[in-house]
Amino acid sequence: MVYSVFLWRKGFRRDDHVTYLLLFLAFGLHTAAMVLRGFSLSHCPVTNLYEATIFTLWTIVGIYLLVGLWSRLRFLGAFASPVLFALGVFALMPSLDATRSARPELPVAWTSLHAAIMSLSYGAFGLSSVAAVMYLMQERNLKFHKLKAIFSLLPPIQRLDATAGRLLLAGFILLTIGLGTGFVDLTHINNPQIYRGDPKIVWSGLVWLIYLGLVVMRWKFAQGGRRFAFGAIGSFVFVLLTFWSTNVLSPLHNP
Repeated sequence: MVYSVFLWRKGFRRDDHVTYLLLFLAFGLHTAAMVLRGFSLSHCPVTNLYEATIFTLWTIVGIYLLVGLWSRLRFLGAFASPVLFALGVFALMPSLDATRSARPELPVAWTSLHAAIMSLSYGAFGLSSVAAVMYLMQERNLKFHKLKAIFSLLPPIQRLDATAGRLLLAGFILLTIGLGTGFVDLTHINNPQIYRGDPKIVWSGLVWLIYLGLVVMRWKFAQGGRRFAFGAIGSFVFVLLTFWSTNVLSPLHNP
């Protein structure tokens, strides 16, 4: 994150292999920690808010490392690293790592698959919002500092717009699949009153509708550019601000 601040101050006039390598190293350590915790629990580590947060962070970095293989998109890491750092510090709050047992009637493997796919969707949404921030920054450079935009190594504004759109579409597809696996999971609960009106389920449906609106706006009505960028950023900020509270309020996810 500190190195990314220097890239910001210098106007992105040099490539950021250092940021990529640092995030790659962090990803390796992060993966090792999650594997050790998973083996200690004998299932995917997604049983409380701490584990859900670090799993989502892991997916964001994993997707970035794949996207960052294209050199012109490596600057996503410089924009993502401050967010990753802040969420990582937040995840270290002791109260988030409370011991919680899963519902015995739910199959562990299916529940883990549901949580993993949902986390992948949030990771794609996060990187989409990062690309949208880069789009707005490059647009501002073109509008007010044309020379700065020319000498900057940031990707062309058209590529940033396309990247934000494709990542958001990938996240929406993963979110749809994740919700589908969640509904299959609910069929193992005999009493539907347990999950009827559950805050987390209602929230997930609302998030799906929000991103459906962005997908329709993008590909049906060809609404891209600045308006789409603000939509992608605002939607992910909404997810960040409401994910933990709805999880705590959910009797199904927090019995």
